[in-house]
Amino acid sequence: MESKTITRINGVEIPAVVENGETYLPIKQICQAIGIAFEPQYSKIREHFIFGATITIIVMVAGDEKEREMACLPLKYVYGWLATINPGKVAMEARENVEKYCLECYEVLYDHFAGLGRKAQEENQAEIKLLEEIANLSDQSSQIKSEIKEKKEVLSKLRASRLDPQPTLF
Repeated sequence: MESKTITRINGVEIPAVVENGETYLPIKQICQAIGIAFEPQYSKIREHFIFGATITIIVMVAGDEKEREMACLPLKYVYGWLATINPGKVAMEARENVEKYCLECYEVLYDHFAGLGRKAQEENQAEIKLLEEIANLSDQSSQIKSEIKEKKEVLSKLRASRLDPQPTLF
């Protein structure tokens, strides 16, 4: 299985491997990168109702260029797992970043579930619809103004003709 480094955290390369169309990341390298013990995290992941059902052992090329079995999570679940890590248990050099990450996760969750993102999207769509309607009415208004001008010209000619005392032969 071919792995590819997707990022480097605190000097530790984090490889990824794609299997059956899903991208997986090894847990151990992430733990090393942020300075937490792998075994407690691995136990916590296995016991979790989502992570435990999705953790997979994949053979990957390790940093020493040898193939090793590695406990991996699908990338889409790594973000959730990282949000469960207690910043007080990570290495000092990673603590601030883990705290920022956790805070950002909480803000994203709040925005999603409080509907702020959805509300903004709905408001944007409503605004676009209104702008399209206004543009349509503006086009119609221009057409109506043009028709009114034509009718006024015909009316003006009719009045001029009616008020003209000169008879016409034809």
